Amino acid sequence: MCGICGMVDFSGAGIDAQTLARMTVSLRHRGPDDSGTLVSSPAGLGHTRLSIIDLSAQGHQPMTSDDGTLAIVYNGEIYNFPELKRGLEAQGVAFRTRSDTELALKAFQKWGTSAFGKFNGMFAMAIWDSRKKELHLARDRFGIKPLYYHHEGTLVVFGSEIKAILASEKLERRASRQVLHEYLYYGAALGEHSLFAGVRKLLPGHYLRFDERGLWTGAYASIHEAPAVRGSVRAVAGELRSLLESSVRRHLLSDVPVGVFLSGGIDSSTLTAFASRYYPGRLSTFSVAFDFADGASELPKARTIAELFRTDHHELRIVGKNMPEVIEKLVGCHDEPFGDAADIPLYLLAEQLRGSIKVILQGDGGDEMFGGYRRYVVLSYERLWRSLSRLARPFISLLPPTPSRFRLLRFVDAMRHPDPSMRMALLLTEERLDSPPTRVLTREARKELDAVDPFERYRQLYERLRDRDAVQRMLYVDSAIILPDIFLEKVDKATMAHGLEVRVPFLDNELSAYAMGLPSGLKIRHGQKKWILRRAMRGILPDSILDAPKMGFNVPYQAWLRGPLRPYLESVLLDRSACENGFFDREELRRSLIEHTDGIRDNGFLLWKLLQLRLWAARFGVRL
Repeated sequence: MCGICGMVDFSGAGIDAQTLARMTVSLRHRGPDDSGTLVSSPAGLGHTRLSIIDLSAQGHQPMTSDDGTLAIVYNGEIYNFPELKRGLEAQGVAFRTRSDTELALKAFQKWGTSAFGKFNGMFAMAIWDSRKKELHLARDRFGIKPLYYHHEGTLVVFGSEIKAILASEKLERRASRQVLHEYLYYGAALGEHSLFAGVRKLLPGHYLRFDERGLWTGAYASIHEAPAVRGSVRAVAGELRSLLESSVRRHLLSDVPVGVFLSGGIDSSTLTAFASRYYPGRLSTFSVAFDFADGASELPKARTIAELFRTDHHELRIVGKNMPEVIEKLVGCHDEPFGDAADIPLYLLAEQLRGSIKVILQGDGGDEMFGGYRRYVVLSYERLWRSLSRLARPFISLLPPTPSRFRLLRFVDAMRHPDPSMRMALLLTEERLDSPPTRVLTREARKELDAVDPFERYRQLYERLRDRDAVQRMLYVDSAIILPDIFLEKVDKATMAHGLEVRVPFLDNELSAYAMGLPSGLKIRHGQKKWILRRAMRGILPDSILDAPKMGFNVPYQAWLRGPLRPYLESVLLDRSACENGFFDREELRRSLIEHTDGIRDNGFLLWKLLQLRLWAARFGVRL
């Protein structure tokens, strides 16, 4: 895993080597093993390396083609590179290294942009063609690896993280009003825009071309176009088991040790079962317990799996201390406000593992591929829940004003909405339309944000899938928006802050295409989530694991904000200088804080998002 950055400027101003070096240094945490830059005006490329495959100096980047016309910087892993390499060698292509970087470069040289669709892996890459004077950027189909860019006239600046673009000093630091409204509902920047006005994300499964004529983007892959899977339950379960096994085997490809994050749930247990078969030597597994964890521990289940597959098991215990310091460090990792507090334990875990292991397999994507969230069960009985919601609303309104009451009202109001695309959008947020998060803003700021529809992306995706049922639509939306922009964003930034590469076998091309083609009735059956995955793993994993309810991991930030973090929260949100710019309404902020701390209303998610927003604006000097 690595960090990439660069710029192309057709204005004739040339590339400043010091600026390029500053951009590259900003990504050193992503690649502590090596770094390099290349200036080939009007282009400059930068790279920091975390050595995983071909540890020799031959894997140094930027890497150039044999004739010197192409140069590449690349972040990620291409798991099918041995097969692709053999195919190219059969066509007379010669290789001088064992790295998948050279494979990506020579595949592009042979096939052009159609090469991107052949790669099975996680990647973000930039290729400069000095002969054609063209820059090409590409990102993997699920957005496992991040890639941002800024385009203005004759200039493009790009990087694995926004901090590299900021280091170029080519960007005015303003907040995007469109994304601010979405962020207040969902706690993240969704889709192609970032919180920085003028900075975009290259969408998953897309590539970009920039030359003197301008900039163009297009898709090379679409995850929702998977062919429908048909067959008996027994045949489907058997094929699924085979694809899972093949994916895990591919994801073990490495010249450094690989381990597994083992929570004890179905997903991580599946990875452990297959990885233990093919890993050379004894597989290391890691489980974690946090002193601030909310809910029952899954450590006993993890121990069961570790003993069954005879792994070298490690239980790490993380103590939550100096939380304000950790929160502020994470704002610097994401470069944007980020509302998912689960990045805290992941960041602390990666920090503890730094230096002991470089590569970890993790179960992200299993819920989106196989239906692991409660909302899928709700949507499988959509008509029933809508009827019950209409009946229950008057009675819930009579309950005392407690956090539980507000959560129930949020659910029933989402299910009662007449627009099915809005039902889907509202199920994915903890906010309500009758008490929007913009209530803490001044009247002028509310008016400005209310002109922007925060649910537009969901409506657009919903319209693409009119022929699918409600569960399939939600699975696709989760895979296209929530997975890359919240979960994979969290994993990449929290772990790469400490130079730890996380691989996600459930998002393998072949496995995910098969999973996306499965009917929803095989994923949700009789109210049980991940039904076909449980069936496929029956006989490999113990029934105690397969039949256990999903526990998840809950960071009790709501309680923190009522207790130990309350003084910190008040000092950040109610600071007078922070409210003088006409964006926040200080009295509404105070009211929301009191409601939460007094237990009248659960405003935890809103307050957490606002805390992140204020810290981000202060750290990066952003004008709201």
